[in-house]
Amino acid sequence: MTADDQPIPSAWTRPPRGRRERPALSREQIVAEAIRLLDAEGVEALSMRKLGTSLGAGATSLYRHVTNKDELMELVLDEVFGELRPPVATDEADWREIVAEGAHNVRAMILRHPWLASVLGQIGTAYLGPNLMRQSENMLALLESAGFSLKEAESAASTVFSYVIGMTSAEAAMLAMLARNGRTEADWAQQVLPAAQQAVASYPRLSALYLEYGDKDPQQTRDEDFARGLDHILDGLAVALGAERARRTD
Repeated sequence: MTADDQPIPSAWTRPPRGRRERPALSREQIVAEAIRLLDAEGVEALSMRKLGTSLGAGATSLYRHVTNKDELMELVLDEVFGELRPPVATDEADWREIVAEGAHNVRAMILRHPWLASVLGQIGTAYLGPNLMRQSENMLALLESAGFSLKEAESAASTVFSYVIGMTSAEAAMLAMLARNGRTEADWAQQVLPAAQQAVASYPRLSALYLEYGDKDPQQTRDEDFARGLDHILDGLAVALGAERARRTD
């Protein structure tokens, strides 16, 4: 069998396994416990053996549902996306507000589960999960109703999602680091910011930014920076939408 003949390793592409008896654990139980462990200890600490021990079951019980940790992470990722309310098209004039709300919701989801930031780009078939597909379908419908072509709607949705992931990954990594060390953002501001301000003293623009950061609550700064960048993205999409509408009327 050549590499081309090998099946793609994925929970979403592997045919269901037949079961001769009722398994001791359900897929739902396994996924829920995996999320609990990931939230508590992070990706590096999760293993199939540890998950089985936490569930009071052997590895055999887990492998009835998932072949390996990669498949488990596919299921976990899609389950977490199920926390989101799919965007719904109501009025074409509301597209920007609804996309912004969706972006803020994805950011909040990642910050609730900081380990997500490190795995989102590593799970190649995540887009086949039913919850993520439902999110994607509804977002495309929303953008189409606003006037984007389907292809442009796909590009717009990908741009927004990439921005959210990029911005929130850094936030999640920092917050996870602080949590591992038993620190808060206030601790960081008190101990690290003065050193950072001193380090950039010969760079006037960076100095001005760090000086401004020193007067604000760190979470407020993160929230404002995210919202400002998102506005820039949506401004660009609004211009693109106007240009597309103009082309259609020519």
